[in-house]
Formats: sequence, structure tokens, C-alpha cells
Amino acid sequence: MTRRQIEDHMQELGDLYAETSGGGPWAWNQARSAFLRRLAADARRPGFELLIAETTTLTGCAYGFPVGGDGPWWEGFDGYLPGRLLRLAASGRLFVISGIHVPSRVSRQNQDRAWNLARRLQKRLLTDHGAAVAITLVKRSDHRTAEALRSWGWRYIEGDTPRAAPLGPIRVLVLDT
Repeated sequence: MTRRQIEDHMQELGDLYAETSGGGPWAWNQARSAFLRRLAADARRPGFELLIAETTTLTGCAYGFPVGGDGPWWEGFDGYLPGRLLRLAASGRLFVISGIHVPSRVSRQNQDRAWNLARRLQKRLLTDHGAAVAITLVKRSDHRTAEALRSWGWRYIEGDTPRAAPLGPIRVLVLDT
């Protein structure tokens, strides 16, 4: 989608996020607003892309942007990321997937199938950008999201295992194409 199309569909995207993020209706407004602010900020990044899946309504989306070897996106990651990822970023082959939002049944059923909606969306993003590796950040306390991502082929970065996880509020997951 173009930036203009994203602006035109912000309400629908916010509704999709609220429906797929879990929690009850009482938490939706606050979470929805925060999601829309993050999405608007990401949409201004060079190379940003958002893919949607729809039938008669919006049923899923995935979005992200390529990152280079330096810049504000990397602040706070000094010494935390393997050199291989930094080299891929410097060569323009690293892509950040900021979000994949699909119905919860997609997160729980047929996760390992190539036709799984989340898998198809993430693969298309990476193929469109010629990325070798995708990276995403997950709050350390968000076990549900980490489990879903891992079922779609993501893995923790080198040295980040449940027993030897680096300290910090986030976990970094990677997906090789």
C-alpha cells in the first residue's frame, strides 16, 4: 500500500489490530491508539511497505522497512546483535518486520504450513525487498507473540536462549529467507 492508501485505511488497520491483539474491549482503545501512532511513524521510514490480506474485510497485515548499518533504529543494541546482522544491514539485505497481525486462529492453527497467512505475508515482504534476513523485536514478557513467531519460522538471535537470554526488556528474533 502507498502512504496515502495507509492513511485512508488507518481506522480499518486499527480495528484489525484491536481484534487480533488479544485482551478485552477495555484495553482496545489505548492499544489501538498506540498501534496507530507506531504505524504512522513507521510509514514515514524509507522503503516502508505494508501488505494486507482481505476477503470482504481486512483479515491480516504485515509491515516493515529495510534498515542500514547505522542510524537511530540501532540505538541501544550496541554489543547485543551479532556482527552478521550488522553486515547484512550495511549491505541493504536486512529488513525489519514491525508487525504481523492476523486472527488468533492463524496464530494457533497450521502454523508450520507454507499457506499459513502469516507465513505468506512475511515471505512476500522479504521477497519484495530482496532481504536475506528479517529481524523483529518482541517484548520479553510477550510470550504469546514470541511463540507464534517461532512457529512461523523465526528464531532467537545467537546466544538468546531461554536459559542464556541477554538482559533487557526486548528479545530479538530473526527469520532467514
